[in-house]
Amino acid sequence: MARIPTHPPPQHRKLRIVKKVAFYTLGCKLNFSETSTLARLMEQHGYERVEFNQQPDIFIINTCSVTDNADKKCRKIVREAQKINPDGYVAVLGCYAQLKPKEISEIPGVDAVLGAAEKFRLHELMSTFEKVPMGQTGQIFNSPIEEVIDYHASYSLNDRTRTFLKVQDGCDYPCAYCTIPLARGKSRSDTVANVVRAANEIAERGVKEIVLTGVNIGDFGLVNGTGLAIQRQETFFDLVQALDEVEGIERFRISSIEPNLLTDEIIAFVAQSKRFVPHFHVPLQSGSNRVLGLMRRRYKRELYADRVQKIKELMPHACIGVDVIVGHPGETEEAFKETYLFLNELPVSYLHVFTYSERPNTTALSIRPVVPGHVRADRSKMLHILSDKKRRAFYDSQVGRDATVLFEEDIADGMMQGFTENYVRVVAKYDPLLINETLPVHLTAVNADGLMEVAEAVDML
Repeated sequence: MARIPTHPPPQHRKLRIVKKVAFYTLGCKLNFSETSTLARLMEQHGYERVEFNQQPDIFIINTCSVTDNADKKCRKIVREAQKINPDGYVAVLGCYAQLKPKEISEIPGVDAVLGAAEKFRLHELMSTFEKVPMGQTGQIFNSPIEEVIDYHASYSLNDRTRTFLKVQDGCDYPCAYCTIPLARGKSRSDTVANVVRAANEIAERGVKEIVLTGVNIGDFGLVNGTGLAIQRQETFFDLVQALDEVEGIERFRISSIEPNLLTDEIIAFVAQSKRFVPHFHVPLQSGSNRVLGLMRRRYKRELYADRVQKIKELMPHACIGVDVIVGHPGETEEAFKETYLFLNELPVSYLHVFTYSERPNTTALSIRPVVPGHVRADRSKMLHILSDKKRRAFYDSQVGRDATVLFEEDIADGMMQGFTENYVRVVAKYDPLLINETLPVHLTAVNADGLMEVAEAVDML
């Protein structure tokens, strides 16, 4: 009789539990680049990234603290996380976490707070995390900002059609209203070689546009020596020239750059560049030289006007965005009128208007007079209206021009959107073939929603 072969019983193996993690980002493009990098690191260590509403085991909230409103948003997101999964672990990191770790640890539902030096050790620290019983404060992992000296490269992927590539972090500018140096530490940068290497990696993933981001990107560059012996080896202009040679990336876009660091050579290079687009975002903050002095900014309005004139001289159709703060201490009615009239006369394309809010440990707190809240709100409203007029005038000036549009996966009511090289938002009939494609278009009209219309998608293929 044939023998039936026998096999040893299978070995019992412990199943690996994959924890689900969700991220929520508050604030700037820099935060988005860092969140995306942290998410990839977590995935490399066995975690599954899910959407915030998909019952994650772990919630990671990357915070901003530029305004008081950002602090309130953080608290709201923590409450939402508790509703989605009361047993979920909540960790808060980012600028707000560096500035106010104890305050955040006392928010009901927060289990851990990670400062600027600790956030890129998230996957390492995760093993020490413990769910905090209700009524107790969360764990704090927070080093003094003076110890935050390392640079961590970051770039975003899969969040949007374009990628945000971090090239610089921290800031040495002591602006009176700003807490960023306290939240992110001293200015530090990647190397040109490393940034180019990252851009090539991004190109291999099929991304068409990279936005260069950082806290003060014009301050990019390696330095040698200490104290008075410091010498800059690499500059932002060196970086721009090197990136212009990267194959596979069709567009590079410079995010916010200080007017005193936006040099003639950078402007001239972008004007004849193969890949850098004619779009600049240049912070002004105030059109009053007296208020600029109170803010401890490093330029006067005359330099700002010169930068705008230089851009328009070499690139007449360039888009220029402006940051402006209303209601800063010491901003009188006369000073605000100076700002309004200055902006009204400048050939800029849109404004980002920020209402001043008091931030702890900033020198602006000692400046008088303090502008009442309702006055700040009125001034903000006036500049928002001016911004709408500026944007519409800029869009109207583009009607009839030929341009190229990078179409995004931003679809609503059968329509899709994208941006021209000079940052005009375009709307067209949805066609899946157009997503993440850069195509020539003819700009035909500005619609009732303030978006630029173009020819039907079939005419673009």
